[in-house]
Amino acid sequence: MNHEVIVIGELNADLLLNEIKDFPVIGKEILADKMNLVLGSSSAIFASNLSAIGTGVAFMGSVGKDDFGSFSIECLKANNVDTSLIYIDPENGTGLTVVLNYGEDRAMVTYQGAMKTFSFDRIDTAALKTAKHLHFSSYFLQPGIAPDVPRLFKTAKESGLTVSFDTQWDPDEKWDLDLRGILPYVDVFLPNKKEFMALTGSDDWEKSLFELKDKSNIIVIKDGNNGSYLFDGNKILHCEPFLNTEVVDAIGAGDSFNAGFIHKFVKGLPAEECQKYANLIGAISTTAAGGTGAFMNMDSVREVASGKFNYNGDF
Repeated sequence: MNHEVIVIGELNADLLLNEIKDFPVIGKEILADKMNLVLGSSSAIFASNLSAIGTGVAFMGSVGKDDFGSFSIECLKANNVDTSLIYIDPENGTGLTVVLNYGEDRAMVTYQGAMKTFSFDRIDTAALKTAKHLHFSSYFLQPGIAPDVPRLFKTAKESGLTVSFDTQWDPDEKWDLDLRGILPYVDVFLPNKKEFMALTGSDDWEKSLFELKDKSNIIVIKDGNNGSYLFDGNKILHCEPFLNTEVVDAIGAGDSFNAGFIHKFVKGLPAEECQKYANLIGAISTTAAGGTGAFMNMDSVREVASGKFNYNGDF
């Protein structure tokens, strides 16, 4: 087994409710006009879309022995992600997130299930040596492996891999993470602006970037419709967004951004080029329902890139 990228992280399904009549109120029932069951989780969306745009990917994570687990695995397989390293948990169900979409914003409720107990001893560390890059996402949703993330990253670096990391949001909003201790093992750190400010405990995100310059390599901050910011230890580079004025939903846009960046990064391209391409892939994600819906067919991806975003570069 040889892949360019191994993804380690949470794996679950998303139940999407769209065109909702109002906000939920305790004791009352509201209606949604559209519903979709799609592949969920930051890690899986990243893996699926990275594979779809042409990078070889294998996934390590855990699902339950149930229909949602089978569904999640089949979704990954549909985009040629190697699922042979996924652990089937006989005791816990597959994670599920119910997503209430309101335009570009959303509310979510997640059942963690098998992702909660996935641990370092379930990881095939020998398989890491077959890849060039490791991506880890959703630190706060995986308490079983969280304490061993520094060990995981160190193992990957010792095996010759580059590493990318996206913490995602902390549902408990405690942000208990030794960022300065972990960042030296991370080649590309990929938070959004709100997450970065919460992790650093500062509203001055630019100042925080420079305070981390001796600990970090590349930091890329996602900022939605404002584009993204790249920090290389010396300067901050802003990249304008590819704006979609007809957003279907924003589920997985940040994960798709990550996929775009790492797709170019593992090919050795300059960080600025990775950043621009990441902005594009993130924008394309918003043109279809669910985090992977826009990447089922590469001909349509190219058509959207050219027709909607005036991009005719390499994929």
